[in-house]
Order: sequence, then C-alpha cells, then structure tokens
Amino acid sequence: MELVDSHAHLEFPAYDQDRGEVLLRARQAGLVGLLAIGSAAGPDRLDVALPFAEQHSWIHATIGVHPHESAKVCDEHYGQMDRLAHHPRVIAWGEIGLDYFRNYAPRDVQQRVFRRQLEQARAAGLPVVIHCRDAWDDCLRILDEDWRSTGLGGIFHCFSGTLEVAQRGRGMGFMISFAGNLTYKSAEALRGVVKRLPLESLLIETDAPFLPPEGFRGQRNEPAYVAEVARTVANVRDLPVAEVAAATTANFRRLFGLS
Repeated sequence: MELVDSHAHLEFPAYDQDRGEVLLRARQAGLVGLLAIGSAAGPDRLDVALPFAEQHSWIHATIGVHPHESAKVCDEHYGQMDRLAHHPRVIAWGEIGLDYFRNYAPRDVQQRVFRRQLEQARAAGLPVVIHCRDAWDDCLRILDEDWRSTGLGGIFHCFSGTLEVAQRGRGMGFMISFAGNLTYKSAEALRGVVKRLPLESLLIETDAPFLPPEGFRGQRNEPAYVAEVARTVANVRDLPVAEVAAATTANFRRLFGLS
C-alpha cells in the first residue's frame, strides 16, 4: 500500500530527538511521498523545509508565509520567496491564506499578504496550499479574483468546511485534503463531506505534529499516522483502504506533475 502525506511540518522541535526514526516509521507505514511545509516557522526561516526535500527523494517542499506570521513580512522576505520558488524540490507555495479564528495578524494585513503571495505563486507557476479558518467568504472571494484564472489549482489543507465550500474549491482546481480530525467522533459532518466528494478530488494528510488521529490523541502526531486517515476515508466510502491509498497518491502526483 502506497501512501502520501500531503502536509507535515517536519522542522518542529517535537521531532528533534527522533526525527530519523519518525521518517523511518513513515516509510515502513508505506509512505512514498510527503510534502514538507515551509511556512509555520515564520518569514525569517523560509527555507526550513528544504533540507528534508534535499536529503530524501520521496519528500518535496513548499515555501510561503502562514497567515499567523503575515504582519512580520517585509520586501526582503518576498524577494527571498521568489528566489526559493525556483528550487527544484519546491513544488508548491504555502501554506498561505486567512485565519480569523486566531487573528494573530490584522485581517487587512492577512489579505494583503495572501494576495501578494498568490501573485508570486502565479509568476512561479506553483500550485498553492491554502490554510483557511473561519474566513471562507473572504478566502474564496480572493481566490476567485486572484487565482482561478491561473489554472494552477492547489490544496485546501486540513479541510473542515462545508460541501459547498469544497465544491467551489474543486471548481477552481483545488484538491480537498483531510487530516486526523476526520477520525474524531465529533466529525460526522466532515465525514459526510468526504462521502459526497469524488474520489479523484481527495488527498490525505497528517498536519503533523498536530491533530493526531483518534487513538493517538494527546500524543505527538507523525506522518506514519496518515494511514489512519486513509482507513477512515475507506470506511466512510465503503472501499478497500488500498484503493483509497492508491487514489490519493495518484491525485497528489497528478496535481504536482510527479511521476
């Protein structure tokens, strides 16, 4: 069974003591691909995901500024992102977007930085990884205005929205990615979304070290646990887990043009 974790934060201190073992367990669990996200460390560490992608052929990287960090961005950071976007192991821009739940940055600043990075991603020809929390109206409006016409698409990461939101994203070329929260007993509505979306639009992820799946809650999450998300999708759709694994792996490769 081949799996891809479409979103993990490998640079977090939670892995400092056993990062090698974490990656080994991922491979043993069947991972043939992983997208290391290079945004959560802030704009002064924009290249944080690249070492993993440079050292492991099955890992690729993103660059970008998370909405939580958007108030810290200056022109120098935009210039650095433009340069990093041409690195051969960078395949996406993100995670970027809007977060009105935490509001760590003013909303107008978040929107301005979001639009600027969409412009940069367009110029670089890279799909985008979208973080959106309690901000779907503004997020969809901006994507419709600034991104739909590119045809590059991307990923709605750690999706927790409605079927209508997912369908609007699909109409703009986005894959819909589900994380460990899909496995929670309280996530019945989200499982309903998974059941009604076409299999060819689904991805799975861990968002590790966050959102460990049911059975691991209270612990550190890690990429190997993406198998638990695949099992939940399979149960919801009444499919063999190997079929879900194969489909989501193929979807990831198709989105990014990987062999």
